[in-house]
Amino acid sequence: MTESSARGFFRDRFGLDDRSLEGALGTALERRVDHADLFFEYASQSSVVLEEGIVKSGDRHLEQGVGVRVQVGERTGYAHSDELNVESLQLAARTARAISADSAAGGNARAAVTTGGRDLYPVARPPTDTPVEDMIGLVEAVDAYVRSRDPRVHEVMASCVAQHRQILVMASDGTLAEDVRPLVRLNVQVIASDGARREVGYQGCGGRSDFETLLDPATWQPIADEAARIAIQNLGAEPCPAGSMTVVLGPGWPGILLHEAIGHGLEGDFNRKGTSAFSGRLGERVAAPGVTVVDDGTLPGRRGSLNVDDEGTPTQRTVLIEDGILRGYLQDRQNARLMGMAPTGNGRRESYAHLPMPRMTNTFMLAGEDDPEDILRSVDRGIYAVHFGGGQVDITSGKFVFSASEAYRIENGRIGAPLKGATLIGNGPDVLTRVSRIGSDLALDRGVGTCGKDGQSVPVGVGLPTIRVEELTVGGTEG
Repeated sequence: MTESSARGFFRDRFGLDDRSLEGALGTALERRVDHADLFFEYASQSSVVLEEGIVKSGDRHLEQGVGVRVQVGERTGYAHSDELNVESLQLAARTARAISADSAAGGNARAAVTTGGRDLYPVARPPTDTPVEDMIGLVEAVDAYVRSRDPRVHEVMASCVAQHRQILVMASDGTLAEDVRPLVRLNVQVIASDGARREVGYQGCGGRSDFETLLDPATWQPIADEAARIAIQNLGAEPCPAGSMTVVLGPGWPGILLHEAIGHGLEGDFNRKGTSAFSGRLGERVAAPGVTVVDDGTLPGRRGSLNVDDEGTPTQRTVLIEDGILRGYLQDRQNARLMGMAPTGNGRRESYAHLPMPRMTNTFMLAGEDDPEDILRSVDRGIYAVHFGGGQVDITSGKFVFSASEAYRIENGRIGAPLKGATLIGNGPDVLTRVSRIGSDLALDRGVGTCGKDGQSVPVGVGLPTIRVEELTVGGTEG
């Protein structure tokens, strides 16, 4: 699929040619505004869920609509419609303009300038064109495979999702951008039992690719093996000790702690309003030397990547923290304008029915020079956290609580028994200053991240090398 197909799709299917788009944008601009834009979306999604050895549900749905936004200062008027025609578009434009409520005469939109031109996720066909029989065959194969591996496997839950999203953005500053976005995901959850205990293991994978990638056993079998391994291993897990101790975070998915505890605090809206623990601290040291954190929406095929964001701005690699110094924030257009900064391609929305806001794409800490094995050997007593489940964070204070779904004791430099009930408690800005060693093994997650903010969910990526954190509070159940 090429980027130009999105523009042609809306024109051919709904009759929304350049003239009708310019007319709606002109309506939004009849009063003085700082910015106005149109966001069109047509999305399809298919999913299949297997539980208890049978396919319990299947779903196929379509979503289409347009959102019109008008900004005057800090005030935003927004209206949307699920009908894609000239009349609904004009009504939404008039409504958004009225909400923004500026009485001064309007101005003209600039000449259209097409943005984008790259394709970070080329696919031969939309993932949603995959026959449902292939999707059912995948989850059934996962179920049979996992059950055959170990008699302690009690239950298997497997699901797969395919999504195809086409978007078109036209704005008063001349932006004319389009994107065609595939997205696939496989989830595997295993419950293991030894007669006395039941434990759960979870793994998943995905990204912006065709669905055939998931159908390859070389893709899904390692995911199924890992989910079963975690569940079975946790049958022998010991209660986690509590207290202040050294914590080693493993590579890859533990970057979710970085995303939640630090990443949200670096989003432009929180910093413009002064509600982030990082507000007003550009140029200051906020982390230990060697800590460099970036947000990169340009990684080919990654779940959090985008050719352009949902405001039509090309995504980029943004350095947030460099060698411990705060260098920048993640910006959408409105917050960048109000803060006198440049947008960074991080304006994202869940759908046409939602306003864009600053959001992360793929956020991770860069690798250091330490051997990961040496980092573990350097710890006399501590915790090695490899995988996380749920967590909570307070953006204003930076305080967080995260539950580790896979963790181990470290004793005398060696990985010991698996632990159950490990909870990490701390403060985002503070924990960055406690990083004492950074491994050379940066890894990104397997493509399952979903970020929630103000009721909106968007796909994201996270990553981390092995790092050692000094004196982090661990909540546990060991008496």
